[in-house]
Amino acid sequence: MIARDFVEAVLSALLSPPCAACGCVLDRPLDGAVCAACWSSIVPAGSSFSLDRIARARALGPYEGTLRSVLHALKYDRRRSIAPPLSRMMAAHGADVLRDADLVVPVPLHRRKQRERGFNQAEDLARGLGLPVVRALKRVRATAPQIDLSREERAANVRDAFVPRSGRTEDRPLQGLVIVLVDDVATTGATLEACARVLKRAGASDVRALTAARVVNAQRR
Repeated sequence: MIARDFVEAVLSALLSPPCAACGCVLDRPLDGAVCAACWSSIVPAGSSFSLDRIARARALGPYEGTLRSVLHALKYDRRRSIAPPLSRMMAAHGADVLRDADLVVPVPLHRRKQRERGFNQAEDLARGLGLPVVRALKRVRATAPQIDLSREERAANVRDAFVPRSGRTEDRPLQGLVIVLVDDVATTGATLEACARVLKRAGASDVRALTAARVVNAQRR
C-alpha cells in the first residue's frame, strides 16, 4: 500500500493526469481515468422508459453533466478503464432489469465504426453486468445519429440495420431466453426496438434494455 501511494504521488506530481470528466488533476491516477468526486456525483435517477417491444427499459441517468462527460471519454477518447466501474453502477441500478435474465447482448457497431474506434463501448459495458455476454446481433448497415431525426426518420434509419449473428462459436440458441440489450446511450429507443425485433424473431421470449444514459430531450417531431 505504501509503495502504491508513493507511485500515485509521483505520477500525480510529474504527469498531472487530468480527470476525464472534470479536468482536475487525479490524486490517484492508478485507480482510473475519473476522480472519486466525479464518480460520487453520478446519482442514479429513476430513469425507466417504455418501448413497444421491450418489457423493461432502464438507464442509469440522463445524458447530461458528469455522466455525459464520462461516456464521452469512454466512447471518443477511448478511456476504456471507465467501463468496469460504470458497469457496476448500471448493474446496481438496473438490478430489476437483470434479474432472472439469461444473458446480455450488446448493441453492435457497424464493422467500419468498430474498426475506426477499435472497440465497442456497449460490449465493454456489458461485460461488467454479471451475466453471459453473447454477440447475437450484427449491424449490416451504417446508420446516422438518431438525435437530429424525426420519429419517422429514426425508424427508417435503423430499419433492417441488424440481423442475427451466425456462424460464430460464441453463439447459442436464443429460443425461450430472457435477453437484456445493453448500450451506452438511448436517444429515442428506436435502435433498441430494432434490435429487440430481431431477437424476438430469433426466439427470445422476453427482451429488456439497460443503458448507461438516456437522452431526455430528444426531438420528437
